[in-house]
Amino acid sequence: MKNSLLIALREFKERIGARSFVLMTLLGPAIVLGLIYLMFTLGGNSKQHWNVLIADHGNLLNSKIMPGTDKAVDYSFYNGVITEVEFADAKKFQKYDALLEINEKVLTNKVGFVFFREEPDIRMQSKVKFQIERRLEEILINRFGKIELADYRKIKQPLTLAFSNVYDPNDEASDLAGWAGLFYGVLIFVFIFLFGMTILRGVAKEKSNRIVEVLLASVSPRQLMLGKIAGIGFAAFLQFAFWIAIIAAGLYFMRENIFIDIFDAGQMNVEQLVIDSSDLSYQESQFASREYNHFIELIYERMQFANTTGFFLLFFSVGYLFYGALFAAIGATTGSESDGQQFVLPLIFLLCFALYAGYFTLSYPESAMADFFHYFPFTSPVVVMVTLLQGYAEGEGYQIYLSLFILFVSAIAMLGIAARLYRNGILQFGHRVRLRHLFKWLRKS
Repeated sequence: MKNSLLIALREFKERIGARSFVLMTLLGPAIVLGLIYLMFTLGGNSKQHWNVLIADHGNLLNSKIMPGTDKAVDYSFYNGVITEVEFADAKKFQKYDALLEINEKVLTNKVGFVFFREEPDIRMQSKVKFQIERRLEEILINRFGKIELADYRKIKQPLTLAFSNVYDPNDEASDLAGWAGLFYGVLIFVFIFLFGMTILRGVAKEKSNRIVEVLLASVSPRQLMLGKIAGIGFAAFLQFAFWIAIIAAGLYFMRENIFIDIFDAGQMNVEQLVIDSSDLSYQESQFASREYNHFIELIYERMQFANTTGFFLLFFSVGYLFYGALFAAIGATTGSESDGQQFVLPLIFLLCFALYAGYFTLSYPESAMADFFHYFPFTSPVVVMVTLLQGYAEGEGYQIYLSLFILFVSAIAMLGIAARLYRNGILQFGHRVRLRHLFKWLRKS
């Protein structure tokens, strides 16, 4: 153990002293914060003008919404039924941004449906809801005629408009939290690949220049391998710590100085919120000065960073041990650097497959394959992060710990396999790696 710690300390000092390490430590968080800033800036810039087609079954609205004109919304009317598929695909409907279904039942159940092509911000949603709601109030008053409009508005039931993507009515592909989980998974595998390649190149270099022969005079092959994996892993953790600190500080700065929460009592512009409040619904007045941004809401309101980052570090650590053992084994068993580069390709394929598994889980979270990827050690770090951000169903939280346990056991087994290959292959030179060599070294004690 002492020899492994000495090797780890040597590897750690060598990595953190490299100019590339310092550059990546500072440049990486800056790139991430820059991407987040762009998402914040562009994420709320939805269309400022909407062409809405109203499928008015029975001409309930009488081709009328409100007196005057609204520069933000143009309404057209269609006296008939339009299915979502027709609206999505028919050429004659492509000029419309949204389809609003209205029929006689809306007067009693207070429910309507809007199918959009591109999701609008909440201000636009509130505007459409407010205008339709006011028109329905006029219709009810005209029908019953025994109550003043002002009195009716005091006792009325609010209208509920359900907004759905016409191309994705089940909302399967719009889970931003799941995409954030995939981003966490991508980070895990980017770092695993970068530091795994560092392990492979370090082992191959020491093997090619025969330094390993000197090292093995003082330490065992297992101690050398574990020390190298641990030392490079400690450097990765240190870099992660800097990343987390810099990104957290950047997010706090943007929250306090750039993307200010207007609903915070200390930041609230009361004068702006009460503009035309006598003529607007509650939702319209609340969102009159804010363009809704899904990314800002996700980052600052929905994500639990402490919990997410904790599991992120756990799965990175165990996933790094699992894949780091593979990289170390490849470096030790190759007879030349060209052999090592050839054997890296299957590992890159595995890493890309893991990222695909995360995307597959994002799109089909309830499928049997998603369940398999959740526990498969090659893919579980990414898939678990996606599922964690999407949210586990009640009573299923144990699955994340079961996946972590399986990954940990697999990492221990992979370290054992890699140690045997490392011991039997590290002093072999000038050979072409073949599967029979690997099986022979695995059987050899």
